[in-house]
Amino acid sequence: MNTNLQAIKQRFGIIGRSPLLDRALGTAVRVANTDLSVLITGESGVGKEVFSKIIHGLSARKHNKFIAINCGAIPEGTINSELFGHEKGAFTGATSERKGYFESFDGGTIFLDEIGEMPLDTQSFLLRVLESGEFIRVGASKVQKTDVRIIAATNADLFEQVKKRKFREDLYYRLNTVPIQVPSLRDRPEDIYMLFRKFAVDFAEKYRTTPVQLDDRAQMVLESYSWPGNIRELKNFAEQVSVLAEDKMVTAERLARYVPQILKRNLPMIPETSRRNNDDGASMQEREIFYKLMVDMKKDLNDLKNLVFELIRNNDLRVPDAQDIRSLQPAESYQQRSNVPAPLQDVSDFLSDYHEDRDDTPNNQANQVKPIIINREGGQSYSPSEEVEESLSLEENEKDLIHKALIKHKGRRKEAAQDLGISERTLYRKIKQYEL
Repeated sequence: MNTNLQAIKQRFGIIGRSPLLDRALGTAVRVANTDLSVLITGESGVGKEVFSKIIHGLSARKHNKFIAINCGAIPEGTINSELFGHEKGAFTGATSERKGYFESFDGGTIFLDEIGEMPLDTQSFLLRVLESGEFIRVGASKVQKTDVRIIAATNADLFEQVKKRKFREDLYYRLNTVPIQVPSLRDRPEDIYMLFRKFAVDFAEKYRTTPVQLDDRAQMVLESYSWPGNIRELKNFAEQVSVLAEDKMVTAERLARYVPQILKRNLPMIPETSRRNNDDGASMQEREIFYKLMVDMKKDLNDLKNLVFELIRNNDLRVPDAQDIRSLQPAESYQQRSNVPAPLQDVSDFLSDYHEDRDDTPNNQANQVKPIIINREGGQSYSPSEEVEESLSLEENEKDLIHKALIKHKGRRKEAAQDLGISERTLYRKIKQYEL
């Protein structure tokens, strides 16, 4: 097979030893002897038309006609007439009947390049030709038959166009019987300098000059370029260097001087302003999420505090010190007995107001450390409690306020009187009256 491929490369002037190129060429050779429809895909300038000529040249139709038609170059209003022909008077300007390509190249091969640019109505006519070999001239009613092989090519993603309803799905699957993917030039870097030498020699033979050559560094520059225009761009580049080069051995520095764009890499990148805006937007979004998380955590903490307060208040419980709480085993004493979340490790700061006046001796403290247990006997969620009515006596409240003021100011009557908003003499009288 390798010998056969090499012979085919020499016959059709194909330069390259890339495995991707050999794979595409092998597929073209195997499908040539059939009448199956072929869809050739690849970027612009990779040589898709050459593959169509190889398929035709190795097929049983090689002695019949071959034509390459660029569907994107024919106006939408005349493409049906170009492909299928028209009758006299079918439209303005149709002074005589005309044969279309499907009628003129009967028995041969039609290469439809840029098939993705074909109008939708023409696609329906083409589908009928592929399925039954029948077509109708524009303005006629007679059905005619044709026997042509269709090879299509495109540099666009036809499947994406099918999704966008710009290309018929049935036609796509009918054309894509045997797909051939022609590799781009950047995917076959081992072939770049070989092609450059071929184009340079052809130019030198045409104009009877010495072909230019590149040193090692210049070859590296040539192979590292992305070549968005593929083989077509490389051929133009070789001709440009052949004209401008004074010395036939071209260095990398002179190569860059002749063709400055050879140093460009054409890599996709995000502009600095766009990247900065994206970073700011991402950081703002992260901050918003963080703030929301903190607010939710604060709310949960407050709910937990309220829950613990209610448990202590309604169950007549004593809260131990922080050291005692850390020594407890929540998994055994609390979490297994209650569905309420376990208390925080250090709750002595915000539970000090709920300590009762009890015997705080070490022995009693040790004996009073108990897990929190909710008594739900009798179907009640909490133990019954007695509501005590608050005293509204002015005398009792006045006595209590004077007592608190004296304690606050450590018995200094002048400061206590100022804090209460009365005279020191009145305060002295009240102290005697209430026996404080």
